[in-house]
Amino acid sequence: MSGRHALQEPRGDEPHEAASPDPAVPGASIRVLAGSPTPEELAAVTAVLAALEAEESAAAARRTVPRGQSGWQESQRSLRVPLHPGPGRWSRSAG
Repeated sequence: MSGRHALQEPRGDEPHEAASPDPAVPGASIRVLAGSPTPEELAAVTAVLAALEAEESAAAARRTVPRGQSGWQESQRSLRVPLHPGPGRWSRSAG
């Protein structure tokens, strides 16, 4: 990428690039590789992508591990079944 200012009109052989207006997302950008989108179209795409990112962030916040358990402990709980000794209990291991 060249050192041109973001507001300059790109030449025909260079992709359009719109910088993120959100200062919380430094360096985020959208690169248009073909066509000539209008500013309104770029704004619409940016709004949709921002909404998807916000939705994913909210879903990730709901999936957090409760305090007191590490990620290893959380993933191990569903893998390990309690062992109960007794007659007929080892039949599944005979495979």
